[in-house]
Amino acid sequence: MIELAEMIRQLRHELNAAMTDGAGGPVRFELGPVEVEATVAVDRKGGAAGKVRFWVVEAGADGSTGTQRTHRISLTLQPKLVAPDGTRHTVLISGNEVDDER
Repeated sequence: MIELAEMIRQLRHELNAAMTDGAGGPVRFELGPVEVEATVAVDRKGGAAGKVRFWVVEAGADGSTGTQRTHRISLTLQPKLVAPDGTRHTVLISGNEVDDER
């Protein structure tokens, strides 16, 4: 399992890599909404004042582990390329096809 924040961090890294790889190519793609669906385990530690953490569960994992329960969440992310001056631009990406990519 990895934390939900780490999954999103890695997604951002992959999108940045695809954008950089495609910068010089004649064909690029405009990035639209990114829809992510994950099964997460919610873990609360320390009682009422403790932290709640979301862990992304590997596909096919058991429906519950100890005191944790799994939940499905869907996120729609709207990627924006923000310049140092704060202006926003359309994100253009490209990259090689990956097995099982949809």
